[in-house]
Amino acid sequence: MDEDLRERVAAAAEEAALFNALKHESDPDVGAIMGPLMGSNPDFRPHGDEIPGVVAPIVDRVAAMDAAERRDRLSELAPERLDELEAEDETDDHALPDLPNAEDGEVVMRAAPNPNGPWHIGHARMPSVIGTYAERYDGEFIVRFDDTDPETKRPDLEAYDAILEDVEYLGFEPDVVLRASDRVETYYDHARELIDLGGAYTCSCPAETFSELKADAEACPHRGKDAETVHEEFEAMIAGEYEPGEMVLRVRTDIEHKNPALRDWVAFRLVGAAHPREEAADYDCWPMLDFQSGVDDHLTGVTHIIRGIDLQDSAKRQRFVYDYFGWEYPEVLHWGHVQLDEYDVRISTSTIKGLIEAGELTGWDDPRAPTLRSLRRRGIRGSAIVEAMVELGMSTSDVDLAMSAVYANNRDLIDDEADRRFLVRDRPEAPAVELDVRGGPDAGHPPLHPDHDDRGTRTIPAGAVYLEEPDLPEDGARVWLKGFGCVRYDADEEALEYAGDDITAVREEGVSVVHWAPVAESLETTMRTMDGDVAGYAEPGVAELSIDDVIQFERVGFVRIDEFDPDPAPEEYGPNGGEDLVVYYAHP
Repeated sequence: MDEDLRERVAAAAEEAALFNALKHESDPDVGAIMGPLMGSNPDFRPHGDEIPGVVAPIVDRVAAMDAAERRDRLSELAPERLDELEAEDETDDHALPDLPNAEDGEVVMRAAPNPNGPWHIGHARMPSVIGTYAERYDGEFIVRFDDTDPETKRPDLEAYDAILEDVEYLGFEPDVVLRASDRVETYYDHARELIDLGGAYTCSCPAETFSELKADAEACPHRGKDAETVHEEFEAMIAGEYEPGEMVLRVRTDIEHKNPALRDWVAFRLVGAAHPREEAADYDCWPMLDFQSGVDDHLTGVTHIIRGIDLQDSAKRQRFVYDYFGWEYPEVLHWGHVQLDEYDVRISTSTIKGLIEAGELTGWDDPRAPTLRSLRRRGIRGSAIVEAMVELGMSTSDVDLAMSAVYANNRDLIDDEADRRFLVRDRPEAPAVELDVRGGPDAGHPPLHPDHDDRGTRTIPAGAVYLEEPDLPEDGARVWLKGFGCVRYDADEEALEYAGDDITAVREEGVSVVHWAPVAESLETTMRTMDGDVAGYAEPGVAELSIDDVIQFERVGFVRIDEFDPDPAPEEYGPNGGEDLVVYYAHP
């Protein structure tokens, strides 16, 4: 890193550290500012391994300031950031607009997933917003599985429970859970009634023939059938007397409607593939989504529907059915699609499933997968996702969800609870360095949490230690081993000589603060990340923790403990002891 870049990093880091400290009313943390720093300065990213060493002493200087000093310094460096802080304090809590014609206690909304796989991150928007509205209006939240397409969107039997687990992870409990495939007889009954009302007819036109008629606004020759004939042919469809494609039931609309997509649309068709649910496997005649969903919305009392802007025709189709039955159509709100940054994998259930089947992802909870299961395994709270989704509002334009927003929300939730630990990464491009420590105390005692003295300190044996290669100073230069003291590097001896514990070396002389791990008792660690697995050595006290605990590896980021031996034998410690610990990386 050249001097000019180093100066720009230092300036940006000071601004970010001051803003972070003032926003959260606590001491700043290297991990907390690394994400915004790298996100706002793309040219810093190729130097990611060196950046923490520049940032750490600046963070320490800001941590030594009181709130007034921090505010004065930020006002001097970037007064607009102070304005930003004040604007955030005044922001209305409601990012979502009020629902039209909504009354407390009367709102009923539904999420209607297709259970063809666990949810990706984009799926979280619907339950997040519906759940938030249900809480605001003391309303009802329905989860209805729209699983009436056993062929092109074939349900995955494991997805039903997986999706309900995802809803629970987001912090919501549905008031009602329905499976459309349990309700086929209900749809048949409504189709029969619609036939009696003159609203439906059976059609045996080949698909291409009907498409040509529809495009020309010409009526199908079967449109004038009497109700008795339509009933007979519909019952024959139910009985399986036709092959797929031979007969459909159409809703009679306006054959000259200006929108051809609304002209006499299909309500029921025959499907050759058996439904994977045993309870529904005997049905061949299935409703199309617009018919099934429209009927269910009415029967379950849905008052407000949210759907994508690209699905505006669905409401228009369904209104024909509602008009025949004399039903009142729910209020409809449309929104654009969510576009997600950060992931290389396209956000699509079918794409993710294909990558898993091809062995490119280890499963739905692979840290590289853009799924809720992955975020949960990484230790990200569901409420952090909900808050980010709600903040997107209800724009009909496509919106971008920056994962940094999810990470920032999660950091606010876990930072106070997550104790600090050290992990020295051992990467092929930057192997961990093993050094003897000469002189000084037998162990270091860094705090468990910088903001909670009452939690005490942890004990890390000194003697021989690991450092990350970028933290190794030049021959004769000093670094500060956090919780231990100042050491001077002797390149010839490959050793660190103790140089005292006067903190002015950091605060006034700019000595870098680095993390470290003992060679004798470190836990050999695999950290699973979005960029692949990272090996390293964690301080031994991590062995006292439990699976699912979330901690912060200082200057690395927050992780969730996924797997480890809680009581490894002494001979299993260190580089030859096998894998003691597996953690999933959450975010900086």
